[in-house]
Amino acid sequence: MRDGGSTMFAESNGMNQRSSFGGILHSDPNLSSTTHNDDDFNVRPSSASAVTQSFYDASRMSCEGSPMQMSPWNQTSPFQNSPWTHSDDNLQQDGLIGSLIREEGHIYSLAATKDLLYTGSDSKNIRVWKNLKEFCGFKASSGLVKAIVISGEKIFTGHQDGKIRVWKVSPKNQSVHKRAGTLPTLKDIFKSSIKPSNYVEVRRRRTSLWIKHSDAVSCMSLDEDSGLLYTASWERTFKVWRISDSKCLESVNAHDDAVNSVISSSEGTIFTGSADGTVKVWIREQHGKGTKHALSRTLLKQECAVTALAVNTSKSIVYCGSSDGLVNFWERENRLCHGGVLKGHKLAVLCLMAAGKLVFSGSADKTICVWRRDGTIHTCLSVLTGHTGPVKCLAAEEDRESSSRSQRWIVYSGSLDKSVKVWGVSEMAPDMAKILQQQQMS
Repeated sequence: MRDGGSTMFAESNGMNQRSSFGGILHSDPNLSSTTHNDDDFNVRPSSASAVTQSFYDASRMSCEGSPMQMSPWNQTSPFQNSPWTHSDDNLQQDGLIGSLIREEGHIYSLAATKDLLYTGSDSKNIRVWKNLKEFCGFKASSGLVKAIVISGEKIFTGHQDGKIRVWKVSPKNQSVHKRAGTLPTLKDIFKSSIKPSNYVEVRRRRTSLWIKHSDAVSCMSLDEDSGLLYTASWERTFKVWRISDSKCLESVNAHDDAVNSVISSSEGTIFTGSADGTVKVWIREQHGKGTKHALSRTLLKQECAVTALAVNTSKSIVYCGSSDGLVNFWERENRLCHGGVLKGHKLAVLCLMAAGKLVFSGSADKTICVWRRDGTIHTCLSVLTGHTGPVKCLAAEEDRESSSRSQRWIVYSGSLDKSVKVWGVSEMAPDMAKILQQQQMS
């Protein structure tokens, strides 16, 4: 199986093996099993003194060079205000707000809604945070929590053992979460098990019901307009679930290797990225009471693994992160024409997220690149540093206290260093003329 930084081949039943990454244990096929010297990850704090005017040339499609040496902001100096109670002095200040640390496991998944943040780790626990403090928590018996999505009062969690758990928040007490079921339901498992035709081969000499994931659930995506949940797995498939009755409508044999990312976009378009190095586009059609997904095209074929996908807020651009540290993007207005490559990481991109005009890429090099899109031009505004392990997941919420001059986001980053860091990031581009003037005067 392809991974970030090296190539690893294994049988399907070997995907769950644990390996070492710079002294950190993990169970993810996208992280290299090669032990790197700590010097590989030493990055200098962002500094205005390293800014070069050519780096922000608007005519360039991608950010060449190392933005870690060119970022105009120092992101390593925390300020302690809660993200919901900024003082006027901090409204436009970008940087680290605080860290959420609970020494119980590497952080693999995040989901933010209103004033709550859900975190999933390899401890089997889902923690809930509010105003930078632990609010409550609940435990799943299904192992490592690889994905979390929220739909109204329902929380879906995807796990290492292939199960999808459904949780509900008590209407009387927001801190109480009760398990409301499992996908697929026991009723559907029983009904399907009666017919031999419902069994498919998942490994050599082993069969399983097609409605069940037979390996780790790697990612999930909601199509709230259609009331559908998409889940994908290391078993190389993605499945479609109707949220209203928890019924599995379809299972698609999508790739030749683990599916690492699935994104539901507009007009019934689905994107999947895999360790086989491809990004595929699927079109959903109504098929009786169910769905039928047909392969529309393959956007990318490469040797290195596709590790993350994201679609921007307007659904006009698709982003793809890979184990070679690059982020490719395609423009939907131009019939998914390749738009360029964002170059900012030394090691594998492990997660992507779009918020407003910004795109965030988290990497095994322990940093988060912040890109701003103006049309089809992307500029690296900043590099967020501070994690001591690979950045595995990202989430964001709009900062409701930000000024009207610029959209501002509260960004959460989860890492294999067992911490979640909270950042304030503005969409406003830095005043490069002022920064260069200050640089010349110093």
